[in-house]
Amino acid sequence: SMGDSYIHNGSPVAASSAADDGGKADDNSDATVNVVLKEVGANKINVIKAVRQLTTLGLKEAKDLVESAPKPIVEGANSDDAAKAKEALEAAGATVELS
Repeated sequence: SMGDSYIHNGSPVAASSAADDGGKADDNSDATVNVVLKEVGANKINVIKAVRQLTTLGLKEAKDLVESAPKPIVEGANSDDAAKAKEALEAAGATVELS
């Protein structure tokens, strides 16, 4: 029964530290963003090239990824990198959403 009391004592602490982490996630400077390819648009080859520049994917993987849109292209990027990725993909004719 002593073991039980330790578990119960631990849970309010765990809950409060989880809440603290949640607060940090709202702080934009630390927030990470996913760059999601919504629609490829008319210029698939340019989009594939952009995806390859933004990722370490090979041609086949990039092509598969683009063809299976909507798909995240970059996950866990900081907001600057995400904005650059979005710009590059949009310049290639794709529709992009940051999530």
